[in-house]
Amino acid sequence: MRKNHIKENELKAAVTFLKTVPPFSGLKDQDLRRLSESLSEGFYPKGTLIFSQDRTDIDALYLIKSGGVKLYLKDEENMEILKAYRGPGDYFGALGIIMETKAYLNVEAVEDTYCVLVPKKNFQDFLNANPGFSAFYLKSFCEKYIHAAYYELRKKRVSPKAETTLCLFSQNIGGIIKGTLHTCLPDETVQTASQKMAKYHIGSLLVKDRNGELKGIITDKDLRRKVVAKGISYDDPAKSIMSFPVKTEPAQAVCFDALLSMLKNRIHHLAVERQGDIIGVVTAHDILLLQGNSPIVLFREIAAQTEIEGLYPLSKKNRDVARALVQDGAKANNITRMITVLNDQILDRILTLLIEEMGSPPVPFCWMVLGSEGRKEQTFSTDQDNAIIYEDPDGPDQEKEAREYFVKFAQKAVGHLAACGYSLCKGDIMASNPKWNQPFSEWQKLFDHWIFSPDPQQVLHSTIFFDFRPAFGKMELAHRLRNHLVKRGLHEKIFIHHLARDCMAARPPLSSLFKNFMVDKDGKHKGHIDLKTKGLVPFVDFARLMSLDNGITATNTLERIESLKEQNFISKDLAARIRELYEFQMQLRLVHQLNMAENGKDPDNYINPSELTDIEKHTLKKAFLLIGEIQVFIGDYFHLNLG
Repeated sequence: MRKNHIKENELKAAVTFLKTVPPFSGLKDQDLRRLSESLSEGFYPKGTLIFSQDRTDIDALYLIKSGGVKLYLKDEENMEILKAYRGPGDYFGALGIIMETKAYLNVEAVEDTYCVLVPKKNFQDFLNANPGFSAFYLKSFCEKYIHAAYYELRKKRVSPKAETTLCLFSQNIGGIIKGTLHTCLPDETVQTASQKMAKYHIGSLLVKDRNGELKGIITDKDLRRKVVAKGISYDDPAKSIMSFPVKTEPAQAVCFDALLSMLKNRIHHLAVERQGDIIGVVTAHDILLLQGNSPIVLFREIAAQTEIEGLYPLSKKNRDVARALVQDGAKANNITRMITVLNDQILDRILTLLIEEMGSPPVPFCWMVLGSEGRKEQTFSTDQDNAIIYEDPDGPDQEKEAREYFVKFAQKAVGHLAACGYSLCKGDIMASNPKWNQPFSEWQKLFDHWIFSPDPQQVLHSTIFFDFRPAFGKMELAHRLRNHLVKRGLHEKIFIHHLARDCMAARPPLSSLFKNFMVDKDGKHKGHIDLKTKGLVPFVDFARLMSLDNGITATNTLERIESLKEQNFISKDLAARIRELYEFQMQLRLVHQLNMAENGKDPDNYINPSELTDIEKHTLKKAFLLIGEIQVFIGDYFHLNLG
């Protein structure tokens, strides 16, 4: 490593560089020039360990001018985890200066790297003197601090894996493309296409016209099912056996999102696009190589079942998939999304086989999931919340036939789901209850009653229904109901105000004076906090309230928060803090439930604060304090009487 102080004739270049690096770019020229006089440059050859975890005293903020570094931790077994990469324009070292600690990460040059060094004293002076400057790093500090809390959760409760850590969530699909992209023309023969696949040892071939437009894809599966099994001639055009349209994903998409796309669309190949051009194809197998315990295997098991009883043990395998995701460094939103996809597949298979058993329904219908299922936020301790909506029957005879069919259908489905491990709803909010098994027009009336004649108690009980989403059948029925609900909600504010007051009723579980945790004083859960109702529900309720008031159709809490931010209903800062602290609580809940399940206990939502590390306690308190801020926001936004 070599450090050199910047000479007079280099000051101009230093100022120019600082103007490209936030938040220095917002400083005045005279401040930049004064700062430049104190800068030095450092050169770090590839492989140099710049910071050593828990050892290096940080004497400067490092701004990367060229090259790149990786940031990582090492666990007790000397395995690297929490990898991140920084390149030109990025920085490192700020967190240690702000916290006045040694480096909490290893920082290693992955290529020859030049850095501009801002002395610690100068950096601290600028933090103190510039509010905007300070806010930038405080936000960054908050994010990094919570990431550290995530690390402690994984380190303490889940043994890490080595080389696959974070691959699903850090590796983009553009980086796992293998070999050259091969194509054929739509009018080339099936034989020519199959010969190309054999020649290049590939399992798929994209079909493009002479203008380079993507028309379809031919896979080994197409050759087996359409040529071998159905006897299509090898002289027929390739377009006669291709599958279309081709699902594409941008090259920068992470492997986890690509895997979810494959699961949802029941495909095994994705075309990868970069700046409008198809650059290659990735397969489920390519992604499987990144991770050993794959959800694809479970997905195939689910799809292969021909008897409903064969699905009963499969839902329990969700736990293995979730454990692998936690080991890979997944955040809670990724884990719950995957759990939801797999649960949806089990539901889909049960209902498909049930229709084969009972015969086709008299009218089209949609199976809706509610509550945490509707929000795609299921964990290991989730009971059933579901309903059926069906097309309005044509006449009394069809009405009677539909009512009898769907009640019987729902009773069987709910029973099978219970046998799979999805416990019955204690409040009987399930499709097997005729009250929640209705034609479209009756569902409209029900929501209109809740909205236009709102009784505060009914509003409280109805919130679970406002998170519905379609899971099976004619999805358009649920979409129509959602559009109806949005139109009504935008014009009826008494109902919204009841929801707002309900959001403000609960208080964070912290003492008002010393901000200590307020735990249950006696009973089965003495010394514990119900993390779901005390910590998570206020975030869920806030996102639902603001979304209903502003016509946002998303049901997932973080998707709602993102939409509210994008449409400027809440600030970027508030959205970022909600996302980080909501996900931290979800992570805490998931790891807690996973630990209980693996010790033969029924998962619950009760956390003992005394068992948390200092950083976990601190982060959880930040989450509870944010609930108070959210309630102040609600009071101001809806002009409620806070006295």
